[in-house]
Amino acid sequence: MIPNAARYGRLASAMAVVLSFAVAAPMAGCKDRIVATQQAPATAPEPNEAPLAGAPSASVVNVPAVPPPSPGARIEDETNTINVFRDVAPSVVFVTQKRTVVNRFEGTTAEVPAGSGSGFIWDNRGHIVTNFHVIKGAQSLTVTLHSQKTYDASIVGVEPRKDIAVLRINAPPSELKAIRVAAASDTLDVGQKTVAIGNPFGLDHTLTTGVVSALGRQVDGIGGVTIRDMIQTDAAINPGNSGGPLLDSSGRLIGVNTMIFSKSGTSAGIGFAVPASSIARVVPQLIKSGKVEQVGIGVSLDPERRLERRLRMNGVIVLNVAPGSPAAKAGLRGLTETAAGLALGDVIVGIDKDKVDDYDNLYTALDRRKAGDKVMVKVRRNEKVVVDVPMELVLLP
Repeated sequence: MIPNAARYGRLASAMAVVLSFAVAAPMAGCKDRIVATQQAPATAPEPNEAPLAGAPSASVVNVPAVPPPSPGARIEDETNTINVFRDVAPSVVFVTQKRTVVNRFEGTTAEVPAGSGSGFIWDNRGHIVTNFHVIKGAQSLTVTLHSQKTYDASIVGVEPRKDIAVLRINAPPSELKAIRVAAASDTLDVGQKTVAIGNPFGLDHTLTTGVVSALGRQVDGIGGVTIRDMIQTDAAINPGNSGGPLLDSSGRLIGVNTMIFSKSGTSAGIGFAVPASSIARVVPQLIKSGKVEQVGIGVSLDPERRLERRLRMNGVIVLNVAPGSPAAKAGLRGLTETAAGLALGDVIVGIDKDKVDDYDNLYTALDRRKAGDKVMVKVRRNEKVVVDVPMELVLLP
């Protein structure tokens, strides 16, 4: 039986008073609870049923308070990246190339920036490592440290075939924090984390991250030969990053950022770095003597391969043989002049099991060896006969 409207109204008013005390009393000293207001579901009243006038819709819900996130709450990878940057950034420098501009109308000269790149501190004696293409053609160079102090730099030595250059600045040892280099025994794996620090677009000490996306890549270098065993990474290498360090998650040098490959013409592409193993071998030699130790057999060659291209010939033509050299002792022959013109002598077509089609192949085959190593040199004579000649490699002057 449905109650009449008068009785139902008085009952609803009494319930509202009771509920108001039930809600107000607990909230007086409570700070950890939330009052939630819920909208009663809209249902059509049954016939002859009066609505609940003044019926309460508020209820008390106990919800634990959520504390704000801690400023130090970071995932492990974030913390690692931050620590690597803080540790290595003082070892990264900004290299600026300057050239002299003559104003003929005013009769004055001025030095202006002509290019820039990155580099890193090798030791506390002021040696700085960067890319050769960063300093190529420079009339003067400056190096800016992490402290924003700028020093004039001189060139100690270069190895264009590896795109490596060593500079030197006269800075106090206390301002020179040398970078840590990964050990030669450490192996890289595709997928491991990489961190690149440099000065892209002149914005000093910028960090990008990625992974080792491939190993053992071959890239045409600025020195006319292929740079082999390059590290491929997806860490962004922008203009100005060249010469800066590529690091592992321990903050150790694993490569020198050198170039990008981009079909769009922008910096969005694949980055390449000269491996630390090449840096660790070449840099000490440049510091010691200003040049890289190179082994050979004592013959004159043409890296440009002009005669080979003209004759459409594979191999490397021996132009001349140095007296007393391993090649001379082994009986190798160079070019000779005849009444009909120049006559070919020997053409190098292999070193041990390595095929030699051009100067790039020959350089690579010898670059992996050292003085005193014995090799079998394959030469082609009389344009068809291949002769195996044993020789011992020597340091070239």
